[in-house]
This record gives sequence, structure tokens and C-alpha cells, in this order.
Amino acid sequence: MDRRSFLAGTGLALTAALAACGGRESPVTTSSRGSLTISAIPDQDPEVLARLYGAVADSASAALDLDVTYEPVTDYAAAVSLFRTGDLDLVWFGGLTGVQARLQTPGAVPVAQRDIDEDFHSVFVVNAATGLAPSDDLAPLAPLRFTYGSETSTSGRLMPAYFLQEAGVDPQGFPGGPGFSGSHDATLALVASGSYQAGVLNEQVWTSRQAEGTVDPAVVRYAHSPGYHDYHWLLGPQAVERIGDDLPDRVLDWLTGLPAGDEVLELFGAGSFIPTEASNYDQIEEIGRDLGLVN
Repeated sequence: MDRRSFLAGTGLALTAALAACGGRESPVTTSSRGSLTISAIPDQDPEVLARLYGAVADSASAALDLDVTYEPVTDYAAAVSLFRTGDLDLVWFGGLTGVQARLQTPGAVPVAQRDIDEDFHSVFVVNAATGLAPSDDLAPLAPLRFTYGSETSTSGRLMPAYFLQEAGVDPQGFPGGPGFSGSHDATLALVASGSYQAGVLNEQVWTSRQAEGTVDPAVVRYAHSPGYHDYHWLLGPQAVERIGDDLPDRVLDWLTGLPAGDEVLELFGAGSFIPTEASNYDQIEEIGRDLGLVN
């Protein structure tokens, strides 16, 4: 299957979700304007992502005078791969996947992160049946059945593994080996069901699901990690070549110019977008190399 067919196939999987949640149709490309394809790592439920990036595409289309379309992908690796080949132009990556994509795509430009991404956190959760009370000590997690999120998630695997290691816990040494749920929402579901006794997810998803009242009472917050840089927008070099050298500045101006209370900011759980740069992710690159996740 070629890459375009792959993208089309993944897009079909979300068509029903878009209709069900009142999502927007992607703008129809015309010959009079340039086009930009956006995407994101699939770290939450597809319906949430469809609503979020439908709003992003509409906002970007109006602000940039481009025909902007959202193309969902099946997993984190696909987002990195399709960005590298130029099939995706502007992608919302986590810290680790952003590093992977940038190193594999010479000329890629980190554009912006949310205000909350310069001090992001992970949340370790346990099933209430473990009897563990909230604590900053990660050592009691060692004998539990434990699940991460995606294998290349910054907040759901990379940084938690680093913090566990710092606490003297082998991040790969959980009974039966650690699980990999695939997403933060899936981690919550697995811990709630008792399939795993503990897990870790990003703080924003935890806070959002709590506010929505959708966190199962069986899931208890155990620990809050130290802060680190995480999610950011990465712009591909082929888009700059196609549309113009001023594209990075135009995208940055659009994102940082969103007014307080804008729908996109609300959906991203952010007060604003702020400029970012590659050096913000040096720690993530270093840890990724140590764990064999960055070549």
C-alpha cells in the first residue's frame, strides 16, 4: 500500500466520528490557494482528535489563506514516518516524537508549544485495590503490573521511565514486563479494569477526564512527576519550499496571535501558544538515546 492510500485509509476510520461529534469537514482544495496538511500523534480517543483538529484546520485556513486539511494517522510511528516523507506538513508531536521527526527530516522547524508545555507533567495512577496512598516515592510501583501509553510517548513512557529509573525502579522490570496501552485514555481504562495495577499518563488528559467526570473511581492518582518540555508543532521543509520561506513566521504569528478564550486554545487546554526551539528538547533527546528510542 502506498503512503497516499495509507493516509486515505486512516481518514476513513474517523469519518463516522466526525459526523457523530459534529466535527467539521476539511476545506476543499482549490487551485487558487496553496494547501497544507496537518496531523497529530493519536494520543487520545479519535472523536476527541477529530473535533480538535477540525477546529485547528478551520482556524489555520482562515489565518494563513491556505486550504488546510487534517489527516489522522494510526499510530505515533506513522506520524513520524509520514512527516519525514512530506505527506504531512505541520504535525502536533510529543517531545520524543518531535525529536525523532526532526532528526529524520533535515530542515524541519519547531514552531510553537502551548504555555503549559514548558513545564509539563506525567501522572502515575494505581488501581484502588492496591491500597497505595498518594506519594512522591515511586519505589512501591515496582512489584505491580504496570502499563505505559504508547511506546514512544513522552509523557506516557519516556519521561516516566526516566523518573522511575531515577527512583531506583527498573522501568522494564515490572512483573511480566510493562504493557503499552497505545494512548492515555486506554491507560486509564486498563488500570480501571484491573488488567494493570498501575500506569502513567499525561497530566492534561488526567485533569480533563476528571473535570468531565469520566475517570473510574477505581483509578487513584498516586504521584505527580517533575516538569519537562513536551508537545510542540513541527513544520516540514517541503511545505516551506512549496509555499514560501515566510511560512514558519506566518504559522507562528497565527498560533501566538490566537486570542484568550479562542476555541482552538480551549480545545488544547492552553492559555496561549508560545514560540519554541530545538534546544528545549535536548533533555528528551538525551534520555531517548539512553533508552534506545532515538538513534
